[in-house]
Amino acid sequence: MGSLSYLLYKLGLLLLCCSVAANNEPLANAKYKDPKEPLEVRIEDLMSHMTLEEKIGQMVQVERVNATTKVIKNYFIGSVFSSGGSVPTPNASTEAWVNMVNEIQKTALSTRLGIPIIYGIDAVHGHNNAYNATIFPHNIGLGVTRDPGLVKRIGEATALEVRATGVQYVFAPCIAVCRDPRWGRCYESYSEDHRIVQQMTKIIPGLQGDLPTGQNGVPFIAGKTKVAACAKHFVGDGGTLRGINANDTVVNTNGLLGIHMPAYYDAVNKGVATIMVSYSSLNGLKMHANKKLITGFLKNKLKFKGIVISDYLGIDQIATPLHANYSHSDYAGITAGLDMIMGSSNLTELIDELTSQVKRNLIPMSRIEDAVKRILRVKFTMGLFEDPMADHSLANQLGSKEHRELAREAVRKSLVLLKNGENADTPLLPLPKKTNKILVAGTHSDNLGYQCGGWTITWQGLKGNNLTIGTTILAAVNKTVDPTTKVIYNQNPDTNFVKSGDFDYAIVVVGETPYAEGDGDNTNLTIAEPGPSTIENVCGSVKCVVVVVSGRPV
Repeated sequence: MGSLSYLLYKLGLLLLCCSVAANNEPLANAKYKDPKEPLEVRIEDLMSHMTLEEKIGQMVQVERVNATTKVIKNYFIGSVFSSGGSVPTPNASTEAWVNMVNEIQKTALSTRLGIPIIYGIDAVHGHNNAYNATIFPHNIGLGVTRDPGLVKRIGEATALEVRATGVQYVFAPCIAVCRDPRWGRCYESYSEDHRIVQQMTKIIPGLQGDLPTGQNGVPFIAGKTKVAACAKHFVGDGGTLRGINANDTVVNTNGLLGIHMPAYYDAVNKGVATIMVSYSSLNGLKMHANKKLITGFLKNKLKFKGIVISDYLGIDQIATPLHANYSHSDYAGITAGLDMIMGSSNLTELIDELTSQVKRNLIPMSRIEDAVKRILRVKFTMGLFEDPMADHSLANQLGSKEHRELAREAVRKSLVLLKNGENADTPLLPLPKKTNKILVAGTHSDNLGYQCGGWTITWQGLKGNNLTIGTTILAAVNKTVDPTTKVIYNQNPDTNFVKSGDFDYAIVVVGETPYAEGDGDNTNLTIAEPGPSTIENVCGSVKCVVVVVSGRPV
């Protein structure tokens, strides 16, 4: 090698070494790693170090079972979630949950930039996926209480129980305004009256912490005992035609802004971290593709600074059938303003398609930058960069005595008395604790699964008493009456049994069986058999209390 060539070779090596050092040096002392730097400075600094692939990875949320080490490392995944019933092991302990979340987090932290993941879960009436968690009444019951303070306390308790399992993000509250009880998600709505729904957004500071004064519209999560909340489903999900889930909501501007939108003003003003878009359409346009409302109204007019997240496979559902015309659906959803994509029929297809469309200038880079800034804003605000790992310090919060007492208070306040005796002068309730014999009957009287409803341990809910820890109505009656009172249980007695039993009173507990989402859509709002037969057989012969366990008027 000639002297000039050798000199150039050495110089090239020197330049290469300097280049590598220049790339690595900023990361060691990067501003984004310094908690003393202002929030927006940290965001901009981290963005300056990110490749397109790392940015798109932050926009993807994968289901727990797909969150392998290879997937997280290769695609720089930003978020992981548990779908309904997706748990580390059956009846998983807090330790199993924390260990699972931490393993995923360790992988995320081992990537080049060390951006922590945010782990999300449906905790729609307490930490409903977790065994032994406190299950609170569904939203329709909480709306009946007219007690925003109670709902805030439920948010606080739920946050502690979710954090006890290492999870930092909940897909709650649902702030739909249910305008048709045939809708299978009506029980997820606090009320048909938007003013009550607005009051119940008090659960957001319960989940996230009270927003500091003067910080409207900016996400806020107050430390490791709080979780990021998610107002859903934007917007009009409770107003679909004929109450069919994910159907078209046909409404004029006054109806939209006067009925379905007001709770979102309150949610944004309370600093909600994320907002989930609805599967439904608005006047024929899929909400997941509605740029006018997602970007124009929510982001620009309401000044929402948090994450706009899709519903599960929401992009895949823009076209019919599912996953048809996928490249168009990706384009429509991202340009409409979606920041994080929950789930995908094909992960690599989603990432490759987004990358390709950005490189071909179909999706503007400014749209990707907006999405990633919002995601990082929530992660920085939560303190995930300083304290990404979960621990076992909150393990005793899951299903704690205090939280179960709070749930009992919520049940008491959410009960609706339709009629008390034949006339007001001779009320039947309360029943005496001390009497000779009480008959307890009905499908729902000794069935914890029926009592809890959908979104409990599994997505659609379960029947029976071995799904989680709890107290059935029969057990509660036995515990409450005087020791000398005989309680006889017969789920569906015939008239001869009732007439020969010499009962002083009877309690018949009937209602709907569990369901969730579209599986609960129902045009026939009646109590299924044998409910009516049980009422007839029992109440024809004995002074009778009928308890209806239901997610809507039936």
